[in-house]
Amino acid sequence: MSATQAALAQVLPLAGDTFDKNKVTPGLLGFIVFAALALGVWGLMKSMNRHMGRVDFQEAPDPAAGAADPTTSA
Repeated sequence: MSATQAALAQVLPLAGDTFDKNKVTPGLLGFIVFAALALGVWGLMKSMNRHMGRVDFQEAPDPAAGAADPTTSA
């Protein structure tokens, strides 16, 4: 048994008496993790929007497509 498993085996029985089994909530840690993820997604979306605004794409005509078109040669 590793040290982590031994520590958890001692702590988990103590937690069983304090929690209401009918009401389980994520608590403060869950909120902090969710808020951090939301801020990360917001930052990524803002960065993506800025980068997509800088894109100036104009498609060049395909030279092979013009030569192979039989309707324009007649």
